[in-house]
Amino acid sequence: MADEEHAMSQTKSETKSYSGSCHCGAVSYDVALDLAGAIKCNCSICSRLGAVWAFAPRSALTLKSGNRELTDYQFGKKRLRHRRCTTCGIETFAEGTMPDGTATVGINLRCIDGMDVDKLPARPFDGRSL
Repeated sequence: MADEEHAMSQTKSETKSYSGSCHCGAVSYDVALDLAGAIKCNCSICSRLGAVWAFAPRSALTLKSGNRELTDYQFGKKRLRHRRCTTCGIETFAEGTMPDGTATVGINLRCIDGMDVDKLPARPFDGRSL
């Protein structure tokens, strides 16, 4: 754990622009993200997806294509709308609202073009207990 905490403290907080898409390319987007806050959630859906997430204000996401191809999946307390492509089934992002009412988006970093998520110092998040 000490190594992980050290790695996170060495990650410079910086917002950058990224492009991403689902597997078939029907859903594509641009997003401004700070990867220093990347997480690996242990909830039932995230552990099955193997997703690594970074969150940003909803306004940071620009959907370039695929609005009609997106479908929602919600479960449990329905805090997030998990958005997936109806063609290939890939969950590219999730939308929700912060406790203060701010619209937020979680980006599945495995859908970002050219990103090697295994090199990110993502911290564990206990979503299972929510």
